[in-house]
Amino acid sequence: MSHEIWDYRPTAGYRAGVDLVGYRVEATDGHIGKIDKHSEAVGAAYLVVDTGAWIFGRHVLLPVGTIERVDAAERTVHVDRTKDQVKDAPEYDAAKHAGEPSYLEQFARYYGQPRM
Repeated sequence: MSHEIWDYRPTAGYRAGVDLVGYRVEATDGHIGKIDKHSEAVGAAYLVVDTGAWIFGRHVLLPVGTIERVDAAERTVHVDRTKDQVKDAPEYDAAKHAGEPSYLEQFARYYGQPRM
């Protein structure tokens, strides 16, 4: 992976300031949920996806570097991971995220790039 996992790819079509909350999320092999939370934090931007009934209402965190393309007209975000890769990701825990500065490191490891 040549891009930083916590930053948007220049080719993703994302425009700063666009709120992605409520957008559908599509993996390479199908629908995985809707965006529940979106952060544009420099060097730590991410999406929290509500997977609904697909994996029992679990919330998963996706670094924005996994976004292949944002389709604003369809309100859909396409990511470069399979449904199984998303399902097997560490579960998002809002309390740990708020209280542990190193919390994002487990996601960086899982998604393939160590956080600096």
